[in-house]
Amino acid sequence: MIQIVLLACAVLASSAQSDDELNSGRPMPPEQAAFDVEYYRLAVRVDPERKSIEGRLEMRAKLLAETDSLILDLDHRLDVKSVSIDTETRSEGGSGGDGERARFRHRESEIFIRVPDDFVAVGSSFRVIVNYGGKPRVAPRPPWDGGFVWAETRSGEPWIATANQMQGADLWWPCKDQPDDEPEGMDILVTVPEGLTCASNGRLVDTWSPEKKWTTFHWEVTTAINAYGVALNIAPYKTISTDYTSTAGDTFPITFWVLPENYEKGKELFKDIVRQVRFFEETFGPYPFRGDKYGVAETPHLGMEHQSIIAYGNNYEGNPWGSEHGFDFLHNHEMAHEWWANLVTAKNWNDFWIHEGFATYAQALYCEELGGSEGYFREMGEKRGGIANRGTVAPRDERGTRDMYFGDRPDSPGSDIYNKGSWILHSLRWKLGDEIFFKALRRMAYPDPAKENLTDGSACRFATTDEIKQIAEEVSGEDLGWFFEVYLRQPKLPRLEQKRRGKRLILSWDVPGDLPFPMPVEVRVGDALVRVEMSGGKGELEVGRGDDVSIDPHMWILKEEPPEER
Repeated sequence: MIQIVLLACAVLASSAQSDDELNSGRPMPPEQAAFDVEYYRLAVRVDPERKSIEGRLEMRAKLLAETDSLILDLDHRLDVKSVSIDTETRSEGGSGGDGERARFRHRESEIFIRVPDDFVAVGSSFRVIVNYGGKPRVAPRPPWDGGFVWAETRSGEPWIATANQMQGADLWWPCKDQPDDEPEGMDILVTVPEGLTCASNGRLVDTWSPEKKWTTFHWEVTTAINAYGVALNIAPYKTISTDYTSTAGDTFPITFWVLPENYEKGKELFKDIVRQVRFFEETFGPYPFRGDKYGVAETPHLGMEHQSIIAYGNNYEGNPWGSEHGFDFLHNHEMAHEWWANLVTAKNWNDFWIHEGFATYAQALYCEELGGSEGYFREMGEKRGGIANRGTVAPRDERGTRDMYFGDRPDSPGSDIYNKGSWILHSLRWKLGDEIFFKALRRMAYPDPAKENLTDGSACRFATTDEIKQIAEEVSGEDLGWFFEVYLRQPKLPRLEQKRRGKRLILSWDVPGDLPFPMPVEVRVGDALVRVEMSGGKGELEVGRGDDVSIDPHMWILKEEPPEER
């Protein structure tokens, strides 16, 4: 997601779920842990005039444990009309019957579904069908405070988008709103008024008119997808498209759905989009969703990393967060999430720095690609000023979005999962050196190099901070537990102490909790750069009495800085 200024949220004040309570991810109830989602088929009709939707969700899942009930998530604003359970196995891509009507109750944004007495055995698959509809939550401040965005183009035509990462996909469709359960594939069928286009995830396989003045768009997602990444983008779009040859050698479409009035601006941005795709392929590995497309849709909100259909609403203005670097920062950040969110998905929200820190660092790498080391260090310097160190970047306990992004608890890391996360990678680069670091970075995206050539979605995986550490250790041959412990498992930064005794420069690390921290230090002595190893957290260097000495001159190391240097 785009970098944000985080706001405190209010506490629940009633028995029904309030706006302030909306939160993606939570401790999983046993009625959800009892099944694994295999496939979704979502059909939804969007009515701009009434600002309403009518939908049907079919979920195929595998039973993992015996249970009397199942739970799906759906915002309390929407009405559940019926729920059915079908124990007959059906293939993907087709809608079967409704099965047997099930008893259910929809309370506090959860659908509790009673399973039949003759339910399937553990290890078997079943279907749940939910018919629902109503007026979905209108996003108060998209994309940070999400829901449906009902807007109009300059000519007064409907311009609609969904944005729901923070509050959850269940704002507008029934699902298992947990980050670590993705379907292996999905069909999305969207019916909109004639003259409008719906750009969604996956590849477009068909369009038709189910009735006069309405059009249905059928999108097929051929890989695993996170629920919050499912998106609708509806407008009288024009398209800009090219067939792009990947670094893996195969070809896939890159398409930009742009408002008609911005078509010429869109053509200019499209050139940058293609360049950015190439850079990220060369850095992280082939674009993961080549079996579908790389898509960008112009939206009435700033942006979001929806898989294969990036939301773009930056008004073609370059960098909304800082100095200009000659490319569109918003698109760059969201596209990086195709690798660091959609290919590599954090197993739970407490590891979300894997999404935001890596995507933020990707922007600095592209600054380096265009502007050399000067551009890279300038960008990292800007990010350094945004680090607060208020909470642990990767806490070991599972959390929801509220506990990571917002300030409901005093140890929420907030924007540090962006800025500090990027600086952690910056410092890891210094520790390992470029050759090893960039090899490790690519293996963090694709641990098995053979999977870089696959397009069936099998390269998609869930990741944790411990796995990222393990990959860095395997590639480098070094023990890096100390590095991850200091930077990711507690909030405070190490402080570098220095003393001059005659011709000796004595350096030592003062680390919270006396944790080990053998981080080497770069020292400039005159015109020479020296790497001082810090075994046991201490190191020395002989310097002349009149030598001009600068410690960590390139600011490679994330450390506590004197107030005047911050």
